[in-house]
Amino acid sequence: MPVKEIAVIGGGNGALTTAGDMTLAGFNVRMWTAFPEEYGDLYETHTLRLKGLGRTGDVRIATVTRDLEEAVSGADVICSPSPAFAQENVASRLAPHVEDGQVIFLSPGSLGGYIFAKTFRDQGVDRDVAVAEPGTLPYLTRKTAHNEVLVSGHAVRLPVGVFPAKKTDTSIRKLQELYPAIHGVENALSIALLNVGPIIHSCLVLLNTGPIEHFDSWDIHNEGTTASVKRLILAHDRERIAVREALGFTSHHYPFSDHYDQESPEPWMYGRKAHTDLVKSESWRESLDFRHRYITEDVKCNLALLTSIGDFAGRKTPIADSLLTLLGVVAEEDFRRTGRTLENLGLGGLGKEEMERIMFDGV
Repeated sequence: MPVKEIAVIGGGNGALTTAGDMTLAGFNVRMWTAFPEEYGDLYETHTLRLKGLGRTGDVRIATVTRDLEEAVSGADVICSPSPAFAQENVASRLAPHVEDGQVIFLSPGSLGGYIFAKTFRDQGVDRDVAVAEPGTLPYLTRKTAHNEVLVSGHAVRLPVGVFPAKKTDTSIRKLQELYPAIHGVENALSIALLNVGPIIHSCLVLLNTGPIEHFDSWDIHNEGTTASVKRLILAHDRERIAVREALGFTSHHYPFSDHYDQESPEPWMYGRKAHTDLVKSESWRESLDFRHRYITEDVKCNLALLTSIGDFAGRKTPIADSLLTLLGVVAEEDFRRTGRTLENLGLGGLGKEEMERIMFDGV
């Protein structure tokens, strides 16, 4: 059956862009957020504006509701591009309303699929659903008003991991109706190691602590990305790839060097011009602090997860370990204790065969 109904839950950059873009693509879209004040008069007007690259213009969303059940009932795909640190809360709210056959599409890989499945199980919900996570968001986008976004990039190659992995083929076919650039990878652990948010943002924040504290706003992707900063990012990324190789993942590793190299024979997820377009857009000049999602999501959730997967794989990750320690000092939090690690997820101590079984069959 073709996809017709899409639910979008969340109120941030990704949610607004997804709702507008999918409406312009011809789908019937229903929006919901846990923070209704984020939507302003959208509940009355149903109208938002997309600017920048791709499909643009004023868009009228079919449904903007305060009722989560209304938003997700009968939806073929539920898009939840909320930050990783919100996933347990979103899963708990969603659990009573999910239906057999639905695909839940999350933000970039962080074992969110496992968290959703475990939360559903803990609440006694036994539904035949799949949870899919991309290697990055389908869009480079920023919310410029409560009803407006500026899009500076679209994914041209979008790897996706599905939990449980036995539902990969059917889930990927359904999601490709939304985003033709999607392709499947081995499982949720593989996609967690394709999320480069913890690679780039951990380095950019740590090496820009002075400007972040000194200036009212700062663009870490422009002035903050110097040649020496790139060297650390790329060395950090090579550790990520080494962990993937140690676990036997053979799907494309998406080395971050391809993001910076417009001449690379292998375009990165956002294509060859993505970094240039991102800098030109000037939409990443923003007020930053050490509670920004670059820390609370990409370090506390995703970098902590990377280091623990490295331990599981028996592969040393000295750069990742150092970044986690130093950023913990800056943010005044022990991310090894509080972060999203395999141990804190209840997956610590497993052997590789048992981990593979859980990733394939589910909780």
